[in-house]
Amino acid sequence: MKLFRAALLASALTLPLAAGAVYAATPADALVIAQNLDDIVALDPAQAYEFSAGEINTNVYDRLVQYEAEDTTALVGGLAESWEADEANKTLVFTLRDAQFASGNPVRGDDVLYSFKRVVSLNLTPAFILTQLGWTPENIDEMVSVDGNTVTVKWDGDFASAFVLNVLAARPASIVDEVLVSQHAEGEDWGNAWLNTNSAGSGPFVMTDYRPAELVRLTANETYFRGAPAMKQVLIRHVAEAATQQLLLSSGDVDMAKNLTPDQIGGLGDTIKVETYPQAAVHFLSFNQKTESLTPPAVWEAARYLVDYDGMTQSFLAGQMEKHQAFWPKGFPGSYDETPYSYDVEKAKQILADAGIETPINVSLDVINSAPFTDIAQSLQAGFSEAGINFDILPGTGAQVITKYRERTHEAMLLYWGPDFMDPHSNAKAFAYNSNNSDDNYTATTTWRNAWAVPDEMNQEVLAALAEGDQDARNAMYVDLQEKVQAESPIVIMFQAAKQVAMADNVDGFVNGATSDFVYYRLVTKN
Repeated sequence: MKLFRAALLASALTLPLAAGAVYAATPADALVIAQNLDDIVALDPAQAYEFSAGEINTNVYDRLVQYEAEDTTALVGGLAESWEADEANKTLVFTLRDAQFASGNPVRGDDVLYSFKRVVSLNLTPAFILTQLGWTPENIDEMVSVDGNTVTVKWDGDFASAFVLNVLAARPASIVDEVLVSQHAEGEDWGNAWLNTNSAGSGPFVMTDYRPAELVRLTANETYFRGAPAMKQVLIRHVAEAATQQLLLSSGDVDMAKNLTPDQIGGLGDTIKVETYPQAAVHFLSFNQKTESLTPPAVWEAARYLVDYDGMTQSFLAGQMEKHQAFWPKGFPGSYDETPYSYDVEKAKQILADAGIETPINVSLDVINSAPFTDIAQSLQAGFSEAGINFDILPGTGAQVITKYRERTHEAMLLYWGPDFMDPHSNAKAFAYNSNNSDDNYTATTTWRNAWAVPDEMNQEVLAALAEGDQDARNAMYVDLQEKVQAESPIVIMFQAAKQVAMADNVDGFVNGATSDFVYYRLVTKN
């Protein structure tokens, strides 16, 4: 096994080994990672929509504005050195910095227009993030215009410029090298096939090798405008089995393991450290308002005191989730981090009694049939039964559960939600907006799927926050919305996911933000 691991590492890094040598230390200027990469469908930023793909995109592409490794909560200039907003005319004017792509080609305004145009024209999965600005293949040349190193971006809709900036910081807004990509275009594919196995960015790394279900190799971009990374290579090995990841890490054949279980993490030695990073996904219990017994607000309020938040996060969810009771994840501007609810059966009983709610209430609870969801469901079942609310757990595949949710045929649902881009509106629309609750108005939000006719006042506040130009005032509005949803809605937000990454104790500077788009290798060093 040791010889096999040594050969695996050597072949991956293309470093020569003496015949029969046993190699159990990674190079000082290379970061070697064991990670499950089987979720990758596409790597072209106009198409990529999976977690692992987002991580790779972030490390090889820049955007006009972006959240950086130094502070993943602050939106800063990327390829744009500066910008000016004109809220009245719905315009942002960007001045590009002096930067170049890894190919050596200069970054031009034309590259920005080309990048946006190809996303809108290809119209693949993540295109909606840009097209919500009113962009179409027919008008994109009017909505995005170029004058030398100045790019003017327009939008159509009642959006604050802060919202538009967050859209432009999202993955499909990555800027690609028009000259290089055009050389590899096939027919009308805008270079899509080529970009799914190659990169054409200006970021700190270049993807120099991608073998599906085997490896991704990133090589340092020595001309990166923020300075070349210390790691000359980042090698991400596809290792699907967590036990094999643990073995490779413990033996020193990899520097980092991304997919270990809590039990495996608990058994690691002293030379390995474990870092925990809050993630953007929030986990919730929701009640379908088509079920009459679940419509009284007293049931919603009592439910908040029947979740054993601490009991779960301190036992089987330890390291995987933390208590969080608001719809926007902790760690980003506009988050509301207060957690006023705790497990209190007697209080829940009193709330139900005071409202004249008759028990028992029998409810079916749909849940994805895998850990930790089934474990959470069993904890909820035990806690709620103490107050006379009886859950009949209905496990199913992810596809089965989500399909039922979209059809609004569930009673109670245990699920999670992650933002499509890092702007509070992404989740505010999902948890606090539903202006048309009719069955024929399918909407991909938790509110519509739970048939909750959101009060008009709250709907209007969501729209006002979207249009608010002052960022501090805007954040305050989202905090207010979270307090209202937290206090009175049929959606009980319980947890925020966390990710644990195990790494050798000589690895420093790794950054894992709240989404896969915020995973950075640029600052990594090995001492």
